[in-house]
Amino acid sequence: MSVAPAPTAAACGTPPRAVLRERGQHEVFCGLTGIVWLHRKIQDAFFLVVGSRTCAHLLQSAAGVMIFAEPRFATAIIGERDLAGLADCNAELDRVVTRLLERRPDIRMLFLVGSCPSEVIKLDLSRAAQRLSARFMPAVRVLNYSGSGIETTFTQGEDACLASLVPEMPAEPGTARSLLVVGALAEVVEDQFLRHFAALGVGPVRFLPGRRAAELPAIGPGTQVLLAQPFLGDTARALVGRGATLLPAPFPLGAEGTSRWLGAAAAAWGCSAEKLAAVTGPGEARARAALVAPRARLEGRSVFFFPDSQLEIPLARFLARELGMRPIEVGTPYLNRAIMEPELALLPETVLSEGQHVDRQLDRCREARPDLTVCGLGLANPLEAEGLATKWSIELVFTPIQGYDQAGDLAGLFARPLARRARLEV
Repeated sequence: MSVAPAPTAAACGTPPRAVLRERGQHEVFCGLTGIVWLHRKIQDAFFLVVGSRTCAHLLQSAAGVMIFAEPRFATAIIGERDLAGLADCNAELDRVVTRLLERRPDIRMLFLVGSCPSEVIKLDLSRAAQRLSARFMPAVRVLNYSGSGIETTFTQGEDACLASLVPEMPAEPGTARSLLVVGALAEVVEDQFLRHFAALGVGPVRFLPGRRAAELPAIGPGTQVLLAQPFLGDTARALVGRGATLLPAPFPLGAEGTSRWLGAAAAAWGCSAEKLAAVTGPGEARARAALVAPRARLEGRSVFFFPDSQLEIPLARFLARELGMRPIEVGTPYLNRAIMEPELALLPETVLSEGQHVDRQLDRCREARPDLTVCGLGLANPLEAEGLATKWSIELVFTPIQGYDQAGDLAGLFARPLARRARLEV
């Protein structure tokens, strides 16, 4: 992946940070979970999982969908006849898609989402998407990606989804400049960022994914890409392959992260330091004021991150630098140095691990006895039973946490488990 020039740790004379590489048992949600926030973001898209009843139960439980609701996702169940080869899976899939589009004429983009069962039986959803897209063109665009838990963590479902959109993006004419913000964000956060970019003179600004399927942004050599989420490695590579330039920056978590993130775009547009300070100063002051109360509870406390979402490194940087917490270990499922170098340069010295070996990581966590453990749902209850305060990592993806005005909410997500435990101990 090529990125815009930026000083790295090695270039500054500092050796690259040592990483403990773990390979063993995993404990994560699969990439299908990303549908829960993506179907809310792309408002005229539909996500059809080709999988099992387990896939359907996972999505319904994660999204809290009532039986009489009309969500924009569903599961095409692979049954025993499909597995036994007694039914033509492609013919069955065509029948299900036809019935779906007849019932829901508002659908403009349909994602066929692969799962563990569809991958095990080698169902070619890429070819199915091409066939169905040609059949229903131009009313509906049919794409596919894999959300299988065999090889993905739960945030990689968004990465695979957005990467599937990149070939569909129109070419930017000539050398027109634009900023592309990549990663699903709450609409209120998008609107806040748009106001900051407008004040900085940065633009035009586009978002991937957009709120409507027809809003696919154009891309070309003049496109500057700013990642809003750290788990979008495949999408970033695909965008760079289309000629775009990736702007290295920390992620917009907390006052410092948001200012540095906005500053990366401002620098690319030649904005002066004085103008950047004038635009970001009020927001940064609001964020720091909102952090005073949670910092009083979190400062000096230790935190241990199990690998789960790829948000761990930016979150640890925020907790350490803005709330005074002490990271004992920061685990991440994958470490993409091209994306994470600006974060690593700010992260205090700590144990940094990549990959998973749940038993070993549990042993280190139990030995360290951190004040707060950030982990997946499957580990939280057992650790709570052992007397450790925990924070569900999946909540950090479902909640708007980016930007100045969300900094206090983000800090509160970490402060509340400690406040709850203090009340229980009393």
